Amino acid sequence: MSALQLDFNKTALVIIDLQKGIVQMPGGKEVVEKTIPLVKLFRENDGFISFVNVAFHDGKDALQPVTDAPAPSGERTADWAEFVPELGVQPEDYTVTKRQWGAFFGTDLDLQLRRRGIETIVLCGIATNIGVESTAREAFQLGYNQIFVTDAMTTFSQEAHDASCSFIFPRIGKVRTLEQFLSDVR
Repeated sequence: MSALQLDFNKTALVIIDLQKGIVQMPGGKEVVEKTIPLVKLFRENDGFISFVNVAFHDGKDALQPVTDAPAPSGERTADWAEFVPELGVQPEDYTVTKRQWGAFFGTDLDLQLRRRGIETIVLCGIATNIGVESTAREAFQLGYNQIFVTDAMTTFSQEAHDASCSFIFPRIGKVRTLEQFLSDVR
């Protein structure tokens, strides 16, 4: 495992779906706790932070393919898409609202990263094998270097989390725990 050489002028922290309606899932609170030091590190180094949430205008803008395993449905509270307050989203942070799994498709995230000269993204959030992995695959196709902080992610099963972290992420970026990441960059 090679050491990380981060230039905070060329690196962005991209946080996927740490919003009130999603962090309620098992493991969500722990992901928020692991993400807080990342936010702090990027703030201390004037790094670019993008908070990504998923929300829908009227529900008709949500993907609705015919599948064998439909997405969970149900009532969403009025604050469902709001970022959790523990992360302390600031006015200078860049927020992205997506309407599908990945944070790049149909948003201006790529444009905003490129305008700032970002070459590397650090990814964390929920769900490992859905929002995070979809964003990671898009970022890979767009040519970004990536670092995955795997214990600042969770999903609906350990098996699904491990599959992304063991078989997908190492092929498209560098995989680290929070402790490994922090010791590499400090």
